[in-house]
Amino acid sequence: MTRIVVLFNLKAGVDTKAYEAWAVSTDIPIVNGLDSIAAFSVHPTTGVLGSEARPPYAYVEIIDVADVDQFGADVTSATMQKIAAEFQAFADNPTFIMTRTLGAA
Repeated sequence: MTRIVVLFNLKAGVDTKAYEAWAVSTDIPIVNGLDSIAAFSVHPTTGVLGSEARPPYAYVEIIDVADVDQFGADVTSATMQKIAAEFQAFADNPTFIMTRTLGAA
């Protein structure tokens, strides 16, 4: 399985409550409803372990992709293009990191 980790802050002027309400009501249920997705979650960051420092990113998304080929088809759908555009209106230059799991077959 491929895991995508998305790191981002909100754009200047974006209301945190508005973004989080959209994420809960729209982004999370729609992405989790895609055939290609095993799991999708959004995590507001709360701190840096062992430090008083502020985390460099306000949000982390975890996207577990069960079927990469289907994912490619899913993200080009009209629904996901709309969701992606809405996300881009909230997120300031998000970084999408593709990962693999060590020891996995």
